[in-house]
Amino acid sequence: MPLREECLWEKLTPQRPENTALTGEITVDVCVIGAGFTGLSAAVHLLEQGKRVAVLEAHRAGHGGSGRNVGLVNAGMWIPPDDIEAGFGEAVGSQLNRMLGAAPALVFSLVDKYNIDCQLRREGTLHMAHNARGEADLRSREEQWKRRGAPVELLTGAACAEATGTSKIAAALLDRRAGTLNPMAYTSGLAKAAKDLGGQLFDHSGVTRLERQGQRWSVQTAQGSVLAEQVVIASNAYTEGDWTELRRNFFPGYYYQVASAPLTDEAARRILPGGQGSWDTRQVLSSIRRDKDGRLLLGSLGNGNRKPTWFLKAWADRVQQHYFPYLKPVEWECTWTGCIAFTPDHLMRLFEPAPGLVAVTGYNGRGVTTGTVVGKAFADYLCHGDAKALPIPFAPMQPLAGVGLRSCLYEAGFSLYHAGQCLRIVI
Repeated sequence: MPLREECLWEKLTPQRPENTALTGEITVDVCVIGAGFTGLSAAVHLLEQGKRVAVLEAHRAGHGGSGRNVGLVNAGMWIPPDDIEAGFGEAVGSQLNRMLGAAPALVFSLVDKYNIDCQLRREGTLHMAHNARGEADLRSREEQWKRRGAPVELLTGAACAEATGTSKIAAALLDRRAGTLNPMAYTSGLAKAAKDLGGQLFDHSGVTRLERQGQRWSVQTAQGSVLAEQVVIASNAYTEGDWTELRRNFFPGYYYQVASAPLTDEAARRILPGGQGSWDTRQVLSSIRRDKDGRLLLGSLGNGNRKPTWFLKAWADRVQQHYFPYLKPVEWECTWTGCIAFTPDHLMRLFEPAPGLVAVTGYNGRGVTTGTVVGKAFADYLCHGDAKALPIPFAPMQPLAGVGLRSCLYEAGFSLYHAGQCLRIVI
């Protein structure tokens, strides 16, 4: 069977909410732009506090990076907590570490509260050391998180081999705060919760213009407009059009995934038997997880849409054979790619370019939890005006230089590394 371009999470989420496009003019308290993790979390938490909310989505809920995510419910950011405090300063950095350390619990609470069927697993995640340098990095991360009271544990020897299902990993950092889910189903569940709370959601309603009209903002689409006292820009890496400067504050990167057909034999059950999702310490990392039907999902940085399917299959075969050589030949079923908003220092940015207008970018690949936290923080800030609700202070918009060049150089580097893996030059 040929490898087809299809997002597995869409296939496994048949009950995605369908909303009509906005027509005419409506008036609400808050207009949210973007129906992904951030926008829908903001909408739900605003509605819980009695606000009238409209959500505008250019495509359908979960269309962007939210629905195409790996689905790791991780605590913290990609960079270690000490580096976060070095980047933001001790006071701000420690607050961010606390909020993102508790982020999986916030996701779990929303899933429970709104009865979201997103195949949630709460067994944690595994960060896997692919070499001695990676193991040293994980030992450092373990020490940093334990210093902050986090339930993390570095697994080595037989415990590591049993947890990961591979002998190619010498150590793996188990984070018991974390978990996995179907990201499209989680997004769809948040959208349903927002509608059930009285929110107005509109699909196929991309924003064409955003302007101040007296005491309100006018958010315009092709066929309608929303008048609102406050606006949340939550489109992140999928921001479209020239109505905002947000796109100039990050450079786009990509992440592709390849999913197998369901693996049900005894050998396959050795892979991540505890239900954790995982990723390795390579500079061009590989992610590994299973879904509820036993599929093996592999992913890495890069734009799979620009690679032929034979290349993606060859890459997936190479990674699978390296980590899990005991498997029978794997039938790769589907592949998909999502876009990530990167920043040079791997730290996110919050913006308030005008009173009543907030925006975010730069999750750098940690959308499930970070987006959920930021959405709630924006809701609390807009309702109460207290900046202490935010994980970090607002920053001025400072467009990055050479956004297109940065993106191209990253993609070229990723492609060369993957080619080296296929040719067995690197692994």
